[in-house]
Amino acid sequence: MQVVAGAAPRDGAAGPRWLGGLLAIAGGLAQTASLAPLSWWPLQILGIALLVIALQQAEGVRRSAGLGWLFGVSWLGSGLWWLYISLHDFGGMAAPLAALAVAVLAAALSLYYALAAASWAWLTRSAARRTPAARMAAAAAFAACWTLAELARGAWFTGFPWGAGGYAHTTGLLAFWAPWIGVYGIGALAAWIGACLGLTFPFAGRAAVGLLVPPLLVISLGAALPHTFTRSTGSVTVSLLQTNVPQDLKFDPAEAAINLAALIENLESAKGRIVVTPESALPVPLSFMPAAQWATVVASFRTGERAALIGTFLGNDEVGYMNSMVGVLPGQDAAPQALYSYGKRHLLPFGEFVPIGFKWFVALMNIPLGDQEHGQSEALFDVAGQRLRPLICYEDLFGEDFVGSVLGAESATVLVNASNLAWFGHRMVQDQHLQFSRMRALEFQRPVIRATNTGATAVVDHQGRVGARLPALVRRTLEASVEGRRGDTPYARWLVWAGLWPLWLACFGLLGAIVLRRRLG
Repeated sequence: MQVVAGAAPRDGAAGPRWLGGLLAIAGGLAQTASLAPLSWWPLQILGIALLVIALQQAEGVRRSAGLGWLFGVSWLGSGLWWLYISLHDFGGMAAPLAALAVAVLAAALSLYYALAAASWAWLTRSAARRTPAARMAAAAAFAACWTLAELARGAWFTGFPWGAGGYAHTTGLLAFWAPWIGVYGIGALAAWIGACLGLTFPFAGRAAVGLLVPPLLVISLGAALPHTFTRSTGSVTVSLLQTNVPQDLKFDPAEAAINLAALIENLESAKGRIVVTPESALPVPLSFMPAAQWATVVASFRTGERAALIGTFLGNDEVGYMNSMVGVLPGQDAAPQALYSYGKRHLLPFGEFVPIGFKWFVALMNIPLGDQEHGQSEALFDVAGQRLRPLICYEDLFGEDFVGSVLGAESATVLVNASNLAWFGHRMVQDQHLQFSRMRALEFQRPVIRATNTGATAVVDHQGRVGARLPALVRRTLEASVEGRRGDTPYARWLVWAGLWPLWLACFGLLGAIVLRRRLG
């Protein structure tokens, strides 16, 4: 078919049905490759473009839904495979059942993208995409449908936003937008750019250029916007412990004394003004530990200027147990009841609390303390002229949950993540979690320090750059300096005022306008 510059050929030219499926699968795999550890961020946009090209070849809403679902399964299946390790290697679940559980999770989460693809196909039928102007409107509609799917995945049923598309852009041309619109806003921009790229096919000449100029202008605008919203509160030295306790030995009573002795040695030898351990670093809940033994743990902090945040479980059999960080100040009475404490607030389904109706499933996994209590406090840990906001494991994916801690004159100056990813091996998961911390640093312009059991233990500055990092699977302490920051980013301001609702409403408003125009047109 000959294409004349500026002309719009017939949209949705039919191709083999298998080709659309292949493009959807390739697009999903590109999403995974765009994230850490590969971090090839342009592939995230290219993956969207491949999906849009596939959808243009689809015949009907049902076929479009299938392609969106296939895209999601390819993406989430390849990006979340490491959950198998926790279910099988450490949870004791039979290998076929563990593999099936991961597949079912990927398939279920992919329904969001199936619905997004089906909605876009219904709203912007091929006849409505034949002119460049109509295709530009269709690109905006795709971005709205995509963003609603991402928001739903991150919020509904407690939320599981791991690997959201916007995280690919902690580096690259869209990272400038992070302190303005956050990870979901960046994901929306990337989806729009990818849709514009995909909708140029099979256009050529001026028609294609017309679709690509607006994205280039938005990218240029992001680079031109102000980028500095916080100011320094001074620097402080930190010691981030990477204890490297194998997960299958972490709760082994025979290993408890060995692990505790190693932890005490690490605490005593740490040089930083602030010492941070991974989550649940103590081998037993604090209430199980004799007073004399606890006194030995914190003995090195009774003199000098060092303080510590130590991962443990608080509580007992009657009130339940809470994944916590306790803070020990220099010279402070080290009695547990006198300590600063922070309890994890956003718990992980199946690993930290049991959803209604799934007790049978959790019983198949041999996970200690699998039904925990929710923390309530957002109090900051004041030490060495800095205000620390602890975040335990994956709750740092929910910036909307703790944004109040980084706004105002008394806000946190340093974000602290304490994690134990040994449950999931060391391939992919550690690098991805570090990438998510980098996005929080960009959004709120706060440094993030990470103390983990097996990795990634690192220091991230307020511009999302990794200043220092330990290799995985080694027992070592990262000695570094971190610069605290204070100030409010535009994203933090509107997020604390309205949550993610501006994005929800903008997407629904755009789609509503399209529906109204179709009815009036």
